[in-house]
Amino acid sequence: MPIATVNPANGETLETYEAMDAEELERRLQLAEATFRTYRTTTCPERARLLNRAADLLDEDRPEIARTMTVEMGKPVAQARAEAAKCARAMRWYAEHAQELLADEEPAADDVKDSGGSRAVVRYRPLGPVLAVMPWNFPLWQVVRFAAPALMAGNVGLLKHASNVPRTALYLEELFHRAGFPEGCFQTLLVGSGAVDEILRDERVKAATLTGSEPAGRAVAATAGEMIKKTVLELGGSDPYVVMPSADVDRAAEVAVTARVQNNGQSCIAAKRFIVHTDVYDAFTERFVAGMAALKVGDPLEEETEVGPLASEQGRADLEELVDDARRSGAEVLCGGERPEGPGWYYPPTVLAGVTREMRIHREEAFGPVATVYRAADLDAAVLIANDSPFGLSSNVWTRDEAEVDRFVRDLEAGGVFVNGMTASHPGFPFGGVKRSGYGRELSGHGIREFCNITTVWHGA
Repeated sequence: MPIATVNPANGETLETYEAMDAEELERRLQLAEATFRTYRTTTCPERARLLNRAADLLDEDRPEIARTMTVEMGKPVAQARAEAAKCARAMRWYAEHAQELLADEEPAADDVKDSGGSRAVVRYRPLGPVLAVMPWNFPLWQVVRFAAPALMAGNVGLLKHASNVPRTALYLEELFHRAGFPEGCFQTLLVGSGAVDEILRDERVKAATLTGSEPAGRAVAATAGEMIKKTVLELGGSDPYVVMPSADVDRAAEVAVTARVQNNGQSCIAAKRFIVHTDVYDAFTERFVAGMAALKVGDPLEEETEVGPLASEQGRADLEELVDDARRSGAEVLCGGERPEGPGWYYPPTVLAGVTREMRIHREEAFGPVATVYRAADLDAAVLIANDSPFGLSSNVWTRDEAEVDRFVRDLEAGGVFVNGMTASHPGFPFGGVKRSGYGRELSGHGIREFCNITTVWHGA
């Protein structure tokens, strides 16, 4: 894939970029290694000052960078501004909390005594240059939720961003440089996906984090395993959205629309499979389909647009294949399901019913504004349908029955359970999944410690 900015609203190529050659890549790896030697010795307050400055600059740049994201990958511009604001808040959160999250820990006195020592401490130390392989769907947020904790921990970052968002990728390097971070603390590597393996094998790169597809995760994990390097993987998701009879059905249906079509439906944590108890199935489905059909699809730069184009022509083709396969196999299309005429990679909000296990869309992630609805006879059936997926990123449960909440929290195979609301990420909560959705955690204290050398310091009696 060429490194280029292509407007998905009309297919126009706005700018292309030359990939870095081997000499430039080597220079940047040398710089990352050299910068880490000194940056690792800075204090948390020093790093916090720089990160807070980056947050201030991002707030100032919000209208411009929002437009850049919209032009590069098609998200409605209002959502792009919200993404930029969220990134600034996350930077400030880590600037405020990192020192506490990374504070030395003292083992129990009895354990120290039993070990024959006089004192002991557990210390969190940075690893070194960390490679981040990031996707296009949240081109700022995905990067910041890696970069903010990594930089606060004393690591330095190397960003290999998706090839269709180069302007955003270059902006991020510039942002941290303008904020005053030492040169080499955060670098964007304009390279194709084929260069990732070589970079990860370089001894100067100490760890990697990837958000993206399952095949990309497998490739990075295989290389990292061979090189014995730490990785965090956040891969696909096909999150269940369960509605039980005690739920506020009107509210559940309203939120379901947003939960499915946020970011034009191109979100790993978007609700995709709507599992509804038979007692409220008809009421929920009627309201949900009406809400999906009423969404305004159009130019993502217009303020009133709710759903813009998919990010790529191939992405739309992949989504169409899933819908067509389900239709041929007997699924009912309740709304949408037909590619609109005209330029751009648009696809309408679509709802499918009557989905069976034999259909591809039952087991594959639909990365776009396509929802599937299932009828569940009872709680046990709902759990079985929800867990009948290779993915386990997050989940949504709508019920006012606390006993049902306990059951879902116990039995759902997911990295998160959101009750009476839609899944969202926040710097204070750990984020990640199980099964083929990956491993490791981003955000919170768990995320900042993923790329630390957790060191036991022991003193003899």
